[in-house]
Amino acid sequence: MTDVRHFLAIPDFTREEILRTLELAARMKRGGYRERPLEGKTLAMIFTKSSTRTRVSFEVGTYQLGGHALFLSSRDIQLGRGEPLRDTARVLSRFVDGVMIRTFDHSDPEELARYGSVPVINGLTDLLHPCQIMADLLTVRESVGPELQGMRVAWVGDGNNMANSWLNAAYRLGFELRLAVPPGYEPDAAILERARGAAPIVLTHDPREAVEGADVVNTDVWASMGQEEEAAARARDFAGFLVDEALMETASARSIFLHCLPAHRGEEVTESVLEGPRSRVWDEAENRLHVQKAIMARLMGGVE
Repeated sequence: MTDVRHFLAIPDFTREEILRTLELAARMKRGGYRERPLEGKTLAMIFTKSSTRTRVSFEVGTYQLGGHALFLSSRDIQLGRGEPLRDTARVLSRFVDGVMIRTFDHSDPEELARYGSVPVINGLTDLLHPCQIMADLLTVRESVGPELQGMRVAWVGDGNNMANSWLNAAYRLGFELRLAVPPGYEPDAAILERARGAAPIVLTHDPREAVEGADVVNTDVWASMGQEEEAAARARDFAGFLVDEALMETASARSIFLHCLPAHRGEEVTESVLEGPRSRVWDEAENRLHVQKAIMARLMGGVE
């Protein structure tokens, strides 16, 4: 079905679609949206990575829009016994109205979208985390201001799926993005190059250079899920990349701190920053619910 829309990466939406989705999410959060566009519809949620925020927000969001969500771990379905993903995609498309997947390899949601006939939403892959960035953008609009194009955003830490997705957001929205990563931990080269053609992008190994004057300061754990065996080496490589009060003082007066969670206090961020007045991490976590509801309403419910 050529008219099926997916959300595998931020650039799957145009700039205007991103902004409309954020506006819809804000309306949902305010309680000004009472429609139930998923009435009688079902979302299949495939998890090969465990989750708190992704599972609960999608399940609750589907329910609030009138639909039903099915939790499917790889142990629960035939994927765990070697059924090809393309077969799962075609079978699920006969039963459900949308699929969300949280997994390791980014080719998995791409294959689901290629062979299925219902919308596919990327709940997270090792390459990208687009729903989280949509929640972050909503949080920025709430706390800093609605004009995203004029923002300076700093990323401190690993050039991981979050960094890649911030690059994709800058590519679509044109804001300034400064990324500070240790040598050898750079973001995806193709995603970086594309973003540089559309937005002011700085890649540095100095956290202070990235954070100075920034309106938004972001970080993430140094060893993501599946990288636990690298934790000791990463701790050495990321020395000096702690987001603390001294680093935050170099940001703009209106700056906020974001972290997609879970956080390792005292490792990538101090307790005082995570729990401090500039932190918006709890709003950011809540906003996963609202942006994902807006995405599902658009893709599965036909809401413009």
